[in-house]
Amino acid sequence: MFDDTIVAIATALGEGSIGVIRMSGPDALSLGNKVFKPKVNQDWYKRDNYKLIYGHIVEPNTGEIIDEVLLSVMRGPKSFTAEDVVEISCHGGIVPIRRVLEVILKNGARLAEPGEFSKRAFLNGRLDLAQAESIIDIIRAKTDAGAKIAINQLDGKLSQIVMDLQNHVLGLLAKIEAMIDFPEDDIPEENLEQMSLECNGLIKEIDKLLDHAASGKIYREGLKTVIVGKPNVGKSSLLNALLQEQRAIVTDIPGTTRDVIEEVFSVKGIPLKLIDTAGLRETQDLVEKIGVEKSRELLNQADLVLLVLDASTGLSSEDVKVMDLIKDKKALILINKIDIAENRIDAKDVKEAINFSEIIEISAQKEIGLDNLEEAIFNLVVEGKISAAESIVVSNTRHKHALERAKYHLFEANKALVEYIPADLVSIDLKSAWEILGEITGNSVTEDLIDRIFSDFCIGK
Repeated sequence: MFDDTIVAIATALGEGSIGVIRMSGPDALSLGNKVFKPKVNQDWYKRDNYKLIYGHIVEPNTGEIIDEVLLSVMRGPKSFTAEDVVEISCHGGIVPIRRVLEVILKNGARLAEPGEFSKRAFLNGRLDLAQAESIIDIIRAKTDAGAKIAINQLDGKLSQIVMDLQNHVLGLLAKIEAMIDFPEDDIPEENLEQMSLECNGLIKEIDKLLDHAASGKIYREGLKTVIVGKPNVGKSSLLNALLQEQRAIVTDIPGTTRDVIEEVFSVKGIPLKLIDTAGLRETQDLVEKIGVEKSRELLNQADLVLLVLDASTGLSSEDVKVMDLIKDKKALILINKIDIAENRIDAKDVKEAINFSEIIEISAQKEIGLDNLEEAIFNLVVEGKISAAESIVVSNTRHKHALERAKYHLFEANKALVEYIPADLVSIDLKSAWEILGEITGNSVTEDLIDRIFSDFCIGK
C-alpha cells in the first residue's frame, strides 16, 4: 500500500452534465469527510460502502459551498486500486471541476501522475501488467472489434496463456536443473528427446500468438491507408463516399486537393486512417508542389495504398509512374468512374505494369463497388486468420517483441538439447525465456519499464 493519497479528474475536460473526480489512498475517506457535507448520514465515512451519497463539496475553512455532488465510497481492497477510493460526481463544466479539485488538493491530496491509478492497481496486485495496459486500449479503441480485443485482455485471457507458457518453461527448467545438480547420473536419451519435444511445443504455442500479432496491432492502432493517383481520378470522391459525408472538396479542376485530409473509417471492425492526398504529377504551382511532396512522404509511410485509376481516360504514363512508386506496397487497384464511361483500362495492362492481382471496379460518385472494396480490404489485412470476437489476439507491440525474444531463447535451448550441449547453457536460455514471458504480465519487470508503460496513460486512469 502507498502512504499518500492521490486525486485527479477522471472525465474529459469540457462542458458536460457530469464530471468525476477520483481519490485513492489511505486518507481518501478522511479527506472526503473533510470537504464533503452530506444532507443526511453525517457518519457515512465510517460505515458506508458502494453507495452514492448526496451532498455538497465545501471549503472547510469558510464553509463556502463549491458544488452540489454525489459521492461514492469504495473501500479497499475491493476497489480498482485495492485502496480506499472516493469518487465525486459534480457538474461537468470546467469551473466546478477545477474548484472541487483545488479544494481537495489544498486539504492534503496529491495530484496523480499519468496512469497512477492503474499503476497502483498493478502494484497492489489488483491487475497484472497486461490487464493494466488493456485499459488504455479500451479507452483508445476506434472500433467495436478493437474494444473486444482489449476487453478480452482485461479479462485476463492473454495473461492466462502467458502464465501457462511460463509454468511449462519452469517445468523444463526444473528438469535441466536436476541434471546440473546430479551430473553423475546418466540421463536417458529419450528424456532429452522428450524435453526437446516440449520445447518445440512451447515454440509452436508462441507462434500461434504471433500469427495474429500483425492483425492485432492493426485493430489496436489502425491501418494508415493512403489514397493516391494522378489528379482528377476521383480520390476525394472516394473518401467522401466511404465516409458518407462531403469531407473533401470535389471539382472537375485537376489539383483541387492540395493538402492532406485524414479521417478514421471502420471496415468490419478494422480502423482505417484514410488519407486523401494531392494528385501525383509534375507541377509548377508552388502550393500544389508542396502537396505532391507530402503525398510522396505519406506514400512511403503507408500500411495500405488505394491506387485510383480513371476508367474514362485509360492507362496513362502518369498512372504508370504512380504504380512504380507503390510496387513494394500492400495495395489495391481501383478503376473508378465506371458509371460515366466505358472502361478503357485493360486489367492485363495493369498487371503487366505492377504485380497486383486485386483490381476492383468502382464508381465513387454512384457508390458502386464499395462493398467489394471493403471486402477486399478486410481480406487483404487479416488474410482470413482472425476473428476479434473469438480469438486471443496479441495487439500490443511490447507483448509481440517479448514473445519473439522468448521464442528465440526457447529455440536456442532446444538446439542445445538436440546437440547435447552442456545443461547449464540450456538452463541460461530457459531462464531468459521465463523472465521475458514474465515481462508481459509483470512477474519479472523493471521499475523503469513500469514507469514508461503507465506514463502513456491519461492522468485520471
